[in-house]
Amino acid sequence: MRIVFTGGSGKAGKHAIPYLLSQGHQVLNLDLVPLDNPDVYTLKTDLTDSGQVFNAFTSHFNMSEYSLPHPPPIPDAVVHFAAYARNLLVPDSEMFASNVKQTYNVIEAACKLGIKKVIIASSETVYGVCFTQGESDYHSFPLEEDTYDCDPEDSYATSKLCGERIARSFERRYRGKTEIYAFRIGNVIEPHEYAINFPKYLIDPPSRKRNAWSYIDARDLGKLCHCAFQTNGLGFQVFNATNNTITLREKTKDFLARECPNVKITRELEDYEAPLTNVKARKLLKFEEEHNWRDYVKDQ
Repeated sequence: MRIVFTGGSGKAGKHAIPYLLSQGHQVLNLDLVPLDNPDVYTLKTDLTDSGQVFNAFTSHFNMSEYSLPHPPPIPDAVVHFAAYARNLLVPDSEMFASNVKQTYNVIEAACKLGIKKVIIASSETVYGVCFTQGESDYHSFPLEEDTYDCDPEDSYATSKLCGERIARSFERRYRGKTEIYAFRIGNVIEPHEYAINFPKYLIDPPSRKRNAWSYIDARDLGKLCHCAFQTNGLGFQVFNATNNTITLREKTKDFLARECPNVKITRELEDYEAPLTNVKARKLLKFEEEHNWRDYVKDQ
């Protein structure tokens, strides 16, 4: 497939894109800084400018495509990961306006150009605890996409919820022509971070509450995108983008009962299921993780 990937130079994208290349896809990266990958061309694009987005989506993927007998076709899919990645990078008002406008422009252009599949990056923060002020509990466990009342108080998470609503609106307008999946991406872990971070997570479990004791391997995030490309007929959907298991050695139900005794558990949990569960992605997208943290962190 021909895939436009926005924000591919970032922490998640620089690992997700190689996975997509390994599956035979062609990728054009839209970013403000180049991706250090000789197989991917980076087109410097301001996604807050609608005209630039429309133009970039109809661009050549690299200089060699000028040798083709005809202009290249529109992309088969768009992955939109570009954004201010958290609060306190710029003032909240700028972050919110930029994130929402970028998402609107990307989805509008994709739908109006007839691109069939769009994936946007939402966030674990929409569940309301990650960037809460002070101490806060989750409403219930597991955190499930279609039943949880997302009520964050911070601007970043709110920008991500706005993105989900934009996606739902455009999918309804272009139903049957463009499918849009929103990935509520968990704490992204790069390969080198297992040895650095996970021993600390195991020693200090409360430190992981804001991430719901869950994570997503950056390479598996690329695989999840690939699984979404292979799936059709779902319209608009929200998926938690996480790996399978909790970031502890202890069984999930036992840990949550002790750590969060006042939070209800709404269904039977798998023994080591991530509280930010990926069961929906496993069922509907046929996602199977390749990088469980236990394979990289020994004797802790």
